[in-house]
Amino acid sequence: MFYRIFTAVALSAALIAPGAASAAGASTGCPSHYVDGRAPEIRNPKLANATRELCYGVFGVMHSGITRTPLWSAENLRAENVAAAQGMKRDNDFHAESRLPRSQRAELSDYARSGFDRGHLAPNGDMPDKRTQRESFTLANMVPQDGDHNRHIWAPIEGEVRKMAKKEGQLYVITGPAFLGNNLRKVGNVLVPSHMYKVVYSPRQKMAAAWFTENRAQADIQVIPVAELERIVGIEFLPSLSQQQKERMLRLPKIKQKKQPKERDFWSGLKG
Repeated sequence: MFYRIFTAVALSAALIAPGAASAAGASTGCPSHYVDGRAPEIRNPKLANATRELCYGVFGVMHSGITRTPLWSAENLRAENVAAAQGMKRDNDFHAESRLPRSQRAELSDYARSGFDRGHLAPNGDMPDKRTQRESFTLANMVPQDGDHNRHIWAPIEGEVRKMAKKEGQLYVITGPAFLGNNLRKVGNVLVPSHMYKVVYSPRQKMAAAWFTENRAQADIQVIPVAELERIVGIEFLPSLSQQQKERMLRLPKIKQKKQPKERDFWSGLKG
């Protein structure tokens, strides 16, 4: 499998803020969200431009001022947090991230009338209390996501991860966008990912795997080794694991896509 990795050179250099930190090989300010306290390491140096780490209560984000999206969101997903999140009323308080410079962050206006969902990376359904739920609605935790993909492909994946967390007791989950190919789009100033992925590591089984799918309706869902995803995206997601460990495959559930509602037949509405 071969993918052409997105290069930041194709975007305006004006988006790169002076003094912005590089994430490659950098230490993390929120080690509890990562396996062995080690955050992913960016291997494609062009992805490391204008990056900033943001730490929240139960997840951490590496944000790109080039794409104006996260490069990833990471969670130490515990069974007790999943249980606490059940029954929580959804907040829907989408907001721009005040800790980011205006020249590098997404705004609500970028998504307005774009036709894309504001797609969570660290899901609202994983958040155990009101504070963390509100944090999950920062646009620094969002990517422009095809609406059908969000509801019929991504939501079932998120649901299966929560089921796994209940069974395993604890999972480390890294979710992110991939910007592959030469025909990338924007909504406002925000780059639309071509693909999305979700890495799952089980400390109990000491194994990992990843879901990988295009950001479009009715896309195929691939389950691939973490090592392969790292080659595709240009990020080492689990730097504390050996190459052999990352080639081994954690068994991930087969995803049953939610059926998309059929368009109502016009003539049926005129009967009876």
